[in-house]
Amino acid sequence: MNENLTALVPEIALLGAAVVGLLAGSWLPRRRQWVIAVLAAAACVAGLVATAVTMITDREQTVFSHAFAVDTATGTGRLVVLAALLLVIGMSVEPVRGHERETEYWVLLLMTGAGTLALIGANDLLMLVAAYLLTSIPAYALSAFAKDAAGTEAALKYYLMGALFGVTMLAGTALLYAAGHATLYRDLRATLPEAPYGLVGVGLVAVLAGLLFKAGAVPAHFWVPDVTTGAPAPVAAYVTTLPKIGALVAGYRLFHQALADSSVNWPLLMAILAAVTMTLGNLAAFSQTDVRRLLAYSAISQVGYLLMALAVATRTDLAQKSLLFYLAAYAATNLGAFAVVTELPHARTLRDYRGMGPRHPGLAAVLVVCLLGLVGTPPTGIFLGKLEIFTAAVAGGYAWLAALAVANTVASLFYYLRWLTPVFTSTDRAPAQAHAPLGRWAAATAYTAGTLSLALGLAGGTVVPLGTGNLLP
Repeated sequence: MNENLTALVPEIALLGAAVVGLLAGSWLPRRRQWVIAVLAAAACVAGLVATAVTMITDREQTVFSHAFAVDTATGTGRLVVLAALLLVIGMSVEPVRGHERETEYWVLLLMTGAGTLALIGANDLLMLVAAYLLTSIPAYALSAFAKDAAGTEAALKYYLMGALFGVTMLAGTALLYAAGHATLYRDLRATLPEAPYGLVGVGLVAVLAGLLFKAGAVPAHFWVPDVTTGAPAPVAAYVTTLPKIGALVAGYRLFHQALADSSVNWPLLMAILAAVTMTLGNLAAFSQTDVRRLLAYSAISQVGYLLMALAVATRTDLAQKSLLFYLAAYAATNLGAFAVVTELPHARTLRDYRGMGPRHPGLAAVLVVCLLGLVGTPPTGIFLGKLEIFTAAVAGGYAWLAALAVANTVASLFYYLRWLTPVFTSTDRAPAQAHAPLGRWAAATAYTAGTLSLALGLAGGTVVPLGTGNLLP
């Protein structure tokens, strides 16, 4: 049994920093709680360096009885999650500075980030459930961090749905264990084809329910608008971005490694879920006037596009690299839009952004890049990500799904332009208070994320192939 702890340096760095931060924060005066934020950022940087070294030296391996896989998907997912976590930390500096529970905020953020990393490398059903819980429980507390009415309601809905789908996921794990007499993916791949069809189908749907909840996909999407609106803006940015990365990579690994030879027609199921998710997200976004709810439904629609890669996970080699690149581009673009929202805390509706362009031309430029990037406009990263994932869908035999995704992409332009139009064309400006900036950190985060979104699009030819590689059994 390989018990090489060095293979888990990124996860250990986040959890270690969380423990050290919690202890240190108990003794630090309130005005110096920022030290824990520096510790959190340092843990992310350490994880990035360790991941880069692992990928360069090509040290692919499975550890702890093959329950955790360190391969191309894990390495790329770690880079995306840790870089995104750094952006979330950046936009969180001003909102939590001097808060009486500042240390707890950073600790919870580190713990849920570690859970996301665990989801990415999970190679066993029990590991998958444990990672789900580690990702979820700290996020529930973060959603209610402000302790106001909206945040408390959001956290309650988030927790109740998370508990429901968590129990469902655990039940599905039990059913798949009963069917395949194992929880390790490579063992299930050998035993599930001979198992009863109905038992495997019900178990798969139950496990999938938990992953759909984390990703914010239909039919487990109901929490997304409420949490995005009620939680602090940086927390909303986190829950609409990072858990998706963990859930989608985990789902891809589950299908590719455990269910590749199963007689259950899960590709069609995923194709239908992808179609319904992208369409519902877009239709619901059309009528939104609250910018956070608009971004929430935008996040749901984006999951629909990403689920296309899972539908063709075993049908084409393009699926993995298109999924990983799209996740990286989406993380940068979505966090850039949320960083602008964080920087302008008093601008809650589309009308509040009237005349924002002349007052904050830099932030307006980031908003243009990120919102048009979410549509899939060149030369942003999501444009190339959509091109890759649509190509994978066609290559995998789902041309109808790719055509529907193109139609949804064109339709989504409407509600993003509803936000951008008053920024530059409105003759009457919103009150100056609506455009009052929060501080430098959120603005710097917005500029960084917007630049990353463009850079991924321009350097896509170099970045996309990095996601190519076999998953370890």
